[in-house]
Amino acid sequence: MLESEAINAERMRADFPILSRKVHGKRLVYLDNAATTQKPQAVIDALVRFYSTYNSNVHRSVHTLGEEATEAYEGSRKKTAEFVGAKPRDLVFVRGTTEAINLVGSAWGEKNVKKGDVIVATKMEHHSNIVPWQQLAKRNGASLKYVGLDTDGTLDLAGFEDLLREAPRLVALTHCSNVLGTVNDVTKLCSMAKMAGATTLVDGAQSVPHMPVDVEEIGSDFYAFSGHKMLGPTGIGALVARKGLLEEMDPFQTGGEMIREVFDDHSTWNDVPYKFEAGTVNIADAIGLGAAVDYLDAIGMERVRDHELRLLDYAFKELASVKGLKIYGPSDTRSRAGVISFNYADVHPHDLATILDEEGIAIRSGHHCAQPLMRWLDVPATSRASFYIYNAHDDVDALKAGIVKAGGLFKV
Repeated sequence: MLESEAINAERMRADFPILSRKVHGKRLVYLDNAATTQKPQAVIDALVRFYSTYNSNVHRSVHTLGEEATEAYEGSRKKTAEFVGAKPRDLVFVRGTTEAINLVGSAWGEKNVKKGDVIVATKMEHHSNIVPWQQLAKRNGASLKYVGLDTDGTLDLAGFEDLLREAPRLVALTHCSNVLGTVNDVTKLCSMAKMAGATTLVDGAQSVPHMPVDVEEIGSDFYAFSGHKMLGPTGIGALVARKGLLEEMDPFQTGGEMIREVFDDHSTWNDVPYKFEAGTVNIADAIGLGAAVDYLDAIGMERVRDHELRLLDYAFKELASVKGLKIYGPSDTRSRAGVISFNYADVHPHDLATILDEEGIAIRSGHHCAQPLMRWLDVPATSRASFYIYNAHDDVDALKAGIVKAGGLFKV
């Protein structure tokens, strides 16, 4: 494909076996990509090939299967690191963004966050970037404070600057909101935090799959993301750390693989990143993630971003014509990701999702693991449609038609 060539989503669907199935006799319209993405045949084949032809543990055996598995596993680390502009030795494989953040909370936080310290998060964070810091603050006597939002769903920069004057020990923020779609200028925010002396962690679960990401350019100390949101398998993700940080941190878990030597009364640790990958690692899914990276690299992340922006523009225009429908988050599609959270008149999001499911349309309904944000929005829940490379105008048209149908049933 040419770098400037627009993505043909309809043609791309042929790469995804699940998209050929029917739901309630209707074409599957999958619009729950912020929760998890579907898998191309290339990723499925990579998993089957591993289990069928060279299934073995890694780093431990000199036999052929062990060497092939190790080469594939470490090859995936290299691909994944390069995909986000990192060095392989600075990338730890984890189960996903949640485990990555918990790793930082334990391995870095226990040593570095003290009584009286301030941790800063934002009101748009996923629970996974709130609850670990609540627990750390509780254990160590620190306080957790939040950056508020402006009425358009963007960060209150003046409020952020006020909190930075309190010299926070850690600033944890999302790159893209999984509810509002807001894309934060994390390069600027991390620079401001660094000038205030803070360590920074960025939740990249909703950014790495959808736009070019260069962690070196962003300048965060930690950057976390999940494989299953970027066409990869579930149960695999990555934590990228600034050079040298992993060496300074204590292990997150202990046991096999992460040790160098074990004596009766003490042990020494393996080099990074292996120091943080205790036990038998998730070999198959790491290899599957490498296949997903290959697939996205072949498309080009600039094109992925351009496709979603075009689709957002179309979706905003079409949904704006539905009377009684309210969209949350920035109105400027250039400053948001491919996520649209909305409420429709007095139709409860769960009822709407159920009706849409009868039409073969999969959306998310609920609080989206962002209850503090729901309280700020003053709603108990929202409906959420989220897009990816295999979505096109016909999916938006189906969503709109399904919403209108629901409106008829509820006499909106």
